[in-house]
Amino acid sequence: MSKIRVLFRFFVLLTFVLTLSAVAHAQASRTWVSGVGDDVNPCSRTAPCKTFAGAISKTAVNGEIDALDPGGFGTVTITKSITIDGAGTHASILNAGIGGVTVNYDLFTAVGEIRKTVRLRNLSLNGFDTGTSGVRIVGGAASAGSEVFVENCVIDGNYAGTGRGISDERGGGGELFVTGTTVRNMLGTGIVVIPANNGATRLDAAISDVRVENCAYGIVASSGARISVSDSVVSGNTNHAIGVEGPFGASEMHVASTRISGNGTGISQAFGGTVRLSDCDVVFNTVNGATGTVFSYGNNRFAGNGGSSAVTPVGVQSHGSGQQ
Repeated sequence: MSKIRVLFRFFVLLTFVLTLSAVAHAQASRTWVSGVGDDVNPCSRTAPCKTFAGAISKTAVNGEIDALDPGGFGTVTITKSITIDGAGTHASILNAGIGGVTVNYDLFTAVGEIRKTVRLRNLSLNGFDTGTSGVRIVGGAASAGSEVFVENCVIDGNYAGTGRGISDERGGGGELFVTGTTVRNMLGTGIVVIPANNGATRLDAAISDVRVENCAYGIVASSGARISVSDSVVSGNTNHAIGVEGPFGASEMHVASTRISGNGTGISQAFGGTVRLSDCDVVFNTVNGATGTVFSYGNNRFAGNGGSSAVTPVGVQSHGSGQQ
């Protein structure tokens, strides 16, 4: 009888240890995907997964998913603080007919998550001209204090649905940071920040070293959003390149050291929004260089635009030929 008890206890202990091991394995701080991986794998370096969606469930909160080699790793919905990084290889997402990456803060349920941070790095998102969005960020009160970083990515070819490149629609506030990224070929807006609660909670974005090209609209702040743009190019967009609008909140955009060229309209201000320009080149825009009330620090250059390029001096007054 005693031997049976000993064996029973041994098997119970063994089961407990194996269960703990499986849980630890399922929630690794770093996981891996590969073009020749399999989602039944534990997503380790030697046994990588096939898709980002397969790896995310096996990655701990604040963990990182890395790509071992080139591949198409599938669309993904992010529900926890995490980094997805394709550095050193061609890590792509083909989002034909759907969105590429959805960050849904309403689904963030992790216990002990000090901050809700998502980092997307070195990824290529291809909508195949049928995608609906590249990166879409949503969520209500759960998004308070959240941060999303989009770094060194290419987002291309969304011509269905809203047809947006990066769309930040959080209702609980937060921050968006976009650096070193190209957004092009969108049916709608390249980058838009439009709070879901009509500006009741502050939603900010900082955009730097970014190209937004061949979209219907370039970069838009709406419904109380606040965006800073620097060292970027916004070119070849059908309608306005820079758009600031209400009507539910006074959106603001500050644009510095940026080239705004070859668009329908360079800068558009409407419904109480505010746009300020510093050291920008606004050139060769077809319809207007600027419409509405646009403020200039006096060191901007307007040339070759159709229609109006009227701006209101603020700070340093305008001077010199072609400067406003």
